Amino acid sequence: MILQNQIAEYLLQSKAIKLDAANPFTWASGWRSPIYCDNRITLSYPEIRSFIRDQFIGIIRNKYPQCNLIAGVATGAIAQAALVADKMELPFVYVRPEPKKHGRENLIEGEITKGQKVVVIEDLISTGGSSLKAVEALRSSGVEVLGMAAIFSYGFEVAEKSFLESECALDTLGNYNDMLEIAVKMNYIEEKYLNILKIWRESPSTWGK
Repeated sequence: MILQNQIAEYLLQSKAIKLDAANPFTWASGWRSPIYCDNRITLSYPEIRSFIRDQFIGIIRNKYPQCNLIAGVATGAIAQAALVADKMELPFVYVRPEPKKHGRENLIEGEITKGQKVVVIEDLISTGGSSLKAVEALRSSGVEVLGMAAIFSYGFEVAEKSFLESECALDTLGNYNDMLEIAVKMNYIEEKYLNILKIWRESPSTWGK
């Protein structure tokens, strides 16, 4: 719980997570939401990005000591994954959402060898679709995906189900429920909006319509 609370504080302090139940955001998917998360902002804060890097390294060393390759999911997790790989002195690659339209038409950028054991770094888990697409691209290239580690997850049921069906282990440093508790303690949001934020997560695709 200490880790989740610290991550929540960092994400709120840096405004990587913004909460506004009165004036909802519109996601790229068209969903209306009282929360917007952009973890790339944490890269601008050395203390925060180093803390996140070190927590990822702790997960990898404890759960996946056989890891010999780090992969980042483009674009949000590229920098953080590169920081992890650099600190661990491991090879690094990143996975595009789709192949380049020119040149070598790469889907995976960087050199990989069949049989390598990779941990995938992600910045945010929403429905899990794009994250698991990267996992499948790596598997198709002949490497073994040991698991994925992400900075933050909304905790949607559809994502949990998808990761289970894909047989991909997932670790997240922070989650939605813990973040809400910290947001109230920090006076980041008024408690009267707490129930709205909880209701949104139950049906995000229809909320606000």
